[in-house]
Amino acid sequence: MKKSIWIKPALWVSFLSVLIWIVSCAVNPVTGKREFMLLSDADEVQLGQQSDPQVIATYGLYDDAKISQFITAKGKQMAAISHRPQLDYQFRVLDTPVINAFAVPGGFVYFTRGILAYLNNEAEVAGVLGHEIGHITARHSAKQYSRSQLAMLGLGVGVAISEDFGRFAGLAQSGLGLLFLRFGRDAERESDELGVEYSTKIGYDAREMANFFETLDRMTPGEEGGLPGWFSTHPASSERVGNVLQLAATAQQNLNPAQLKVNRDSYLDMIEGLVYGDDPKSGYVEGNMFYHPDLRFQFPIPAEWKAINTPSQVQVISSDQKAVVMLSLVSGTTPADAAAKFQTDAGAQVIRSGDADVNGFPARTMISDVQGQQGVLRVVSYFIAYESNVYVFHGISAQASFADYQASLESVMKGFKKLTDSSKINVEPDRIRVKKITRSMTLRDALLSFGTPDSKLEELSLINGVNLTETLPAGTRVKTIGK
Repeated sequence: MKKSIWIKPALWVSFLSVLIWIVSCAVNPVTGKREFMLLSDADEVQLGQQSDPQVIATYGLYDDAKISQFITAKGKQMAAISHRPQLDYQFRVLDTPVINAFAVPGGFVYFTRGILAYLNNEAEVAGVLGHEIGHITARHSAKQYSRSQLAMLGLGVGVAISEDFGRFAGLAQSGLGLLFLRFGRDAERESDELGVEYSTKIGYDAREMANFFETLDRMTPGEEGGLPGWFSTHPASSERVGNVLQLAATAQQNLNPAQLKVNRDSYLDMIEGLVYGDDPKSGYVEGNMFYHPDLRFQFPIPAEWKAINTPSQVQVISSDQKAVVMLSLVSGTTPADAAAKFQTDAGAQVIRSGDADVNGFPARTMISDVQGQQGVLRVVSYFIAYESNVYVFHGISAQASFADYQASLESVMKGFKKLTDSSKINVEPDRIRVKKITRSMTLRDALLSFGTPDSKLEELSLINGVNLTETLPAGTRVKTIGK
């Protein structure tokens, strides 16, 4: 038998890290430099293909053919002249009011209808599109994922990773974690540079991209529900406006800027009628009640709790964020079947369960304990049969504090009932409406002349990307909000 060689753990990790570095270096398509990379091109594509159906199922697609075709056409045009033209790029418009655009590896780029309301011409759209394509071509997500895996190896643990990468646990199973990725300043600057380069190459004036960043600088980052907003995934920086203008000037050195496209009117024509804010047909809150006109149900919301609505789930969160109710459709032909499946899938330890009646609908109730990452969670569940579907409410809190929230959690579930009020069913969404001013005036005066209430003036100033005191020439088209 040969004599064994013992290597200190620290040296072994160092040796293994060096070995992985040697075999895992790849040439970055943008910089041409070699860099550590655990994901191959094929891995990235697979990750994007796994993520895309989850994104669509969770947030829904916005049903507007002309907008989708425009985003796809401009995206494909830039992708063709990008540093990774071989990828099969896919472009989606999501049906959510959150202001964001983002990309996942493999060529998948997403715009929300929320961000479209705040863009004011085709050149701004092209700049943001090019920026997101830049995240893909520079492999920013893949790089961060690779670094997180190396960190896990070096620490010798399965999930000991930083807060920035915490959402990547189980990445292969849940590509939605990519939506919460926040890139560093260097990556954002590189994507800004690529956005300028790509949009300029297809004939747009990249200086307009700075106008959108100026609008963002005027906005106050707020808490977003469901899908993270721009401030959750892009570091705020007032320097970016100046940087983009400088980059655009460099890109236009050998061009005639007057010949570069802006196309404000064609963009405003395209977004005329764009749904703005929450679309009530998919559920909305009025007073302390949640209404879902399409599915014809309603339920109460405790005072000072916040509702977050997505196509796949409604969450109602306590003001201290220590308790939540989640409503969704579940598989199972009966409430009892659905309850049994939940017990098995979640490994729930049932404390008690039984049949019930919720405003005339058969239901199964259950209280159980489920092991969470931070400890044991206590869950009260109502599985309710309604119009050939089974709905489930899960009310969740830490085991130790569950008693403090149980009454509020169950008040939501017990209040579930059929929606019959036609005034709550036939509700129309707010939409972007474009109007023309007939004489020179300030934006404030223009908005007031269109009947805009004082409380909406600042919001519409942001949507138009113009200060309220700025004077607009006669014939200027202005975005307003109406039915």
